[in-house]
Amino acid sequence: MKINLRTFIKHSGKDFHNQSVNPPVVRASTIIFKNIGEIENTEKKYLKDPRSGNFNYGRQGTATTYALQRILKEMEECYKVYLTPTGFGAVFLAVLSVVEPGDEILVTDSVYSPTRLLTQDYLRKFDVKSIFYDPKNFDDLKNKISNKTKLIFVENPGSNTFEFQDLKKILSIAKKNKIYTAIDNTWGTPYLIKPIKLGFDMSIVSATKYYSGHSDVMGGTLAINKKVFKLVESTNRVTGLRLSPDDAYLILRGIRTLDVRMDKHHINALKVAKFLSKQKKVTKVYYPYKKNSQIYKLWKKYYSGASGLMGLRIKSKNKKSVKSFVNSLKLFGYGYSWGGFESLALYQSQRQLGARGYTNLNSDEHIIRLHIGLEDPSDIINDLKQALKKIK
Repeated sequence: MKINLRTFIKHSGKDFHNQSVNPPVVRASTIIFKNIGEIENTEKKYLKDPRSGNFNYGRQGTATTYALQRILKEMEECYKVYLTPTGFGAVFLAVLSVVEPGDEILVTDSVYSPTRLLTQDYLRKFDVKSIFYDPKNFDDLKNKISNKTKLIFVENPGSNTFEFQDLKKILSIAKKNKIYTAIDNTWGTPYLIKPIKLGFDMSIVSATKYYSGHSDVMGGTLAINKKVFKLVESTNRVTGLRLSPDDAYLILRGIRTLDVRMDKHHINALKVAKFLSKQKKVTKVYYPYKKNSQIYKLWKKYYSGASGLMGLRIKSKNKKSVKSFVNSLKLFGYGYSWGGFESLALYQSQRQLGARGYTNLNSDEHIIRLHIGLEDPSDIINDLKQALKKIK
């Protein structure tokens, strides 16, 4: 019987052997066997199908991490899912798996700033060149493709400024030029969009965010298609990236309510975005709320919903008053990350935005990132209303 994803995440992964709704935490460095023959048989099964959950050492995983992989594989509709200790670990695994010295990478300019550091700075010493393209201009991407381009790395929407791109156009030109593709899909997760099904080779999600949903775990996932499997498998084997069973358990438990939470984040964020769009001190709301806008059209083309993360552009010559606005929020926490049940606010300095070439801000313009949590939306709006009075 074919079931909806909402039903699937509630019923998958049950452990009838231990008679538990959620699989137990299995911690292991040594995977114990009855004899040498059993080890050899397990290794043969692993070599035949590395997706089968036949492990001979704890670095490869345990029953707990494998349970999470099975659920995510179905959610992503992909060939295999790799688990990493952090979301950025999944970015690292994706990029390092496909590039070689002499290659070029095309990266969206509004990418997560640590990803920029990895591609722009760290990989330079391995003779891998990163070229950044304007996420609002497909021709800019197209014109920067060369015979050395090995990978197009997309983050959709962009970090902090939330540019949405026409993903099918990117995939079409990548396929035409035999270029690998990767996307950071943390904002949407496969609940809202399935990048591998759409045609991407690799899809990254920071499990720290919405998968966990409770701001108390770190983790990352890399979903792949069959084309890049051997490359990623060999890289994963030598990098030693491993998600702990305890974190896998918490992420697995969080996924059970992913749909309910994401739907509520969207409802709350939409109400907040519409409120903020009417405030004179807010010159732009980075969120797909305005029908017939380019952002809305591209979001609607690919996504079944939206998450709770948005950005604001505020115009003020008084930087201290903008920071005072953020500091006056009573229901918002101040801190990095997002995706939990609580609302968060962060003033985005130039360092946090990264050394961008296509985010044009005047000296009197400021970016604020908001994560809209699961509180009552009227309370969130009232909190924002009182804090906006601080801006001069």
